[in-house]
Amino acid sequence: MHCFKQPKHFQSLMLLHWPLSYLALFWIIQPLIVYLLFTSLWPLPALYFAWYFLDWKTPEQGGRRSTWVRNWGVWTYIRDYFPIKIVKTKDLPPEHNYLMGVHPHGLLTFGAFCNFCTEATGFSKIFPGITPHLATLSWFFKIPLIRDYLMAKGVCSVSQPAIDYLLSHGTGNLVGIVVGGVGEALQSVPNTTTLILQKRKGFVRSALQHGAHLVPTFTFGETEAYDQVLFHEDSCMYKFQSYFRRLLGFYFCVLYGRGFREGSTGLLPYRVPITTVVGEPLALPKIEKPSQEMVDQYHTLYMDALCTLFDQHKAQYGFSGTQKLLFL
Repeated sequence: MHCFKQPKHFQSLMLLHWPLSYLALFWIIQPLIVYLLFTSLWPLPALYFAWYFLDWKTPEQGGRRSTWVRNWGVWTYIRDYFPIKIVKTKDLPPEHNYLMGVHPHGLLTFGAFCNFCTEATGFSKIFPGITPHLATLSWFFKIPLIRDYLMAKGVCSVSQPAIDYLLSHGTGNLVGIVVGGVGEALQSVPNTTTLILQKRKGFVRSALQHGAHLVPTFTFGETEAYDQVLFHEDSCMYKFQSYFRRLLGFYFCVLYGRGFREGSTGLLPYRVPITTVVGEPLALPKIEKPSQEMVDQYHTLYMDALCTLFDQHKAQYGFSGTQKLLFL
């Protein structure tokens, strides 16, 4: 007879699936708000919707971060579950703005979430004077209440207006973009180092337009948190994934990890160390209308810097000395 062994930090398990939680909350919150409109509590949702429309542009104008939310104690449970940590290789002087490439995407970006959306790993102490923002899908900010929760953690829209605003208002802003996006997530399996980056150059153009420094990062262990079932391009499941991606901009995948019992399979992520190494910033000139040749030049420099960062730390964080980054 098997006994049920409760994980040490059971209360944080739902938070380990935070992108999926947003979808679940969407189907719970929306009907509840509509229901309240037809009860004696109707002023509450009515006032919120009035605020919602007045506040419509805030996600693209710097957001509304909350130090209190970023310091919730529950984030430390997620940090300790894996555990997750951040490693600084160079200082980020607060007199500049930064555009940070986040690699790899993985399935649920645990490292980026914990390191840049919370203070669980001490970002503000490690990089004093720097205000981090992690960019995510724009449609999340159209969901009532969820948008406010995301902004409280410093998450911003990945839209061009939102990025332009943060890189042009003040200094000390750092915007993280998971460059590989959905395509990279759908290829994420353990022990792979393939990044979708070869043709992703928009972030370099944005950095040049604002004179923001480019910061390469690599999160070791991100792709080890889950296994994923990969489908052949001719299969019905692959076609469904492609349709789902085009429709929602989100990804549908079949993943599995560990269960509650030792050695069992389930939906919990594997308890593997996840370490985000933040590389040396690459200084860029400010050019309002950079040529394609200049974008290509700095894009190549960025890829070289990312390869160097990976090569310098791969042996320390679980990869063999012969492992290389591959760019698609």
